[in-house]
Amino acid sequence: MFRYRKYVHVVVFLIIVGLSYQAIPAPDTYLDEQAVVPVAQYNETLYDEISQKSEEYNEEPENAVVDRVWKKTPGRNGLKVNVEKSYSKMKEKGSFDEDLLVFDQLTPEVSLEDLPPSPIYRGHPEKEMISFLINVSWGEEHIPDILNTLKESNIKATFFIEGKWAKNNSELVKMIDEQGHIIGNHAYNHPDMSRLSEEAMIEQISQTNDILQAITDKKPKWFAPPSGSYNDRVVQMAHQLDMETILWTVDTVDWKNPSVSVMLNRVHDKIHPGATILMHPTQAVANGLPELIERIEAEGYKVGHVGQLMSEER
Repeated sequence: MFRYRKYVHVVVFLIIVGLSYQAIPAPDTYLDEQAVVPVAQYNETLYDEISQKSEEYNEEPENAVVDRVWKKTPGRNGLKVNVEKSYSKMKEKGSFDEDLLVFDQLTPEVSLEDLPPSPIYRGHPEKEMISFLINVSWGEEHIPDILNTLKESNIKATFFIEGKWAKNNSELVKMIDEQGHIIGNHAYNHPDMSRLSEEAMIEQISQTNDILQAITDKKPKWFAPPSGSYNDRVVQMAHQLDMETILWTVDTVDWKNPSVSVMLNRVHDKIHPGATILMHPTQAVANGLPELIERIEAEGYKVGHVGQLMSEER
């Protein structure tokens, strides 16, 4: 009886082992099933084509220069095709497509900061960007409307603020700063800078910097001489304070209280790559700014603050 039970146990064990063995797929079958997963193939022909054609699209960087007419002019980054990243974008398509090229930007050897003191009128002449330069020494009643328009259009401008005005309108200065606009220096009380002594020039700029920095906790980098009046000494004094002197290429002449249509036509006819547009917080600007932005963007230009315009970035 004992032997009979032992034999039964052995038979049952063998049956269980047999069933378990059949449930496990054979190694060859498992490998075959995994082999059907497609593997992306390296396309040597496409990679070589991108490498060869990249030379047609590469551009050398351009150094900043002091132009005989336009004075200090920012440089422009060069472009170099990133072959590896371009191939990664094209390999699924399997053929060359210039719209899928990926570029690296190459920095020029000479930047604005490397050049001797000189005024700046415009950005790089091929940069499809313009900048609003808003000089402020009055017109506080129009600033909220101007800021609302800029905010709705997702645009940053540069406000050159008079020191005396800033001291009396610190809340507006804070509002401008908190909305991400650049704040520049417009001297303390709107003098003719070219007629001042060097000591008085330094005082006008330094006193305004102190006031603006006390309000915003930021030291201004850009200086716009009142009425655009300057000479070489003014530029030199600003340079000693680590500041760049900014002028303009397009003038709204809004201080003469033109109609919106006159102001718009005056500006629109003169827009160009790298343009700097001078304006003030006036009724014409407050009412006409939305349409001005619309016209500028319809021409294919972006609008940026002066720091963006003067950078070498494409």
